[in-house]
Amino acid sequence: QVQLVESGGGLVQAGGSLRLSCAASGRTFSSAAMGWFRQAPGKEREYVAAITWGAGTTTYADSVKGRFTIARDTAKNTVYLQMDSLKPEDTAVYYCAADEGNYYWVYWGQGTQVTVSS
Repeated sequence: QVQLVESGGGLVQAGGSLRLSCAASGRTFSSAAMGWFRQAPGKEREYVAAITWGAGTTTYADSVKGRFTIARDTAKNTVYLQMDSLKPEDTAVYYCAADEGNYYWVYWGQGTQVTVSS
């Protein structure tokens, strides 16, 4: 079983920054991309960003473009989400995910809480 563990969440003021990490452990698996998602209380889980392992191609949700940056360290099987200019609307539990190609998300982390205060 593949385990994805997020870290780096916390409480920050609006305008601040956080850097989330997602480390993969367990059995080796084939993954074309890693992604970040978030879910606020009472809301559906939403896509945030994704990155391919091969070329490092990135995609972002419109709501975070220009503020968030996704990156990966292939040697460490780790992905990062640098979050800058945080807004209260960014408050959510953030999850990382791994796909099995075609952005078909199969593996999910436990999540890490990000709270942005006004």
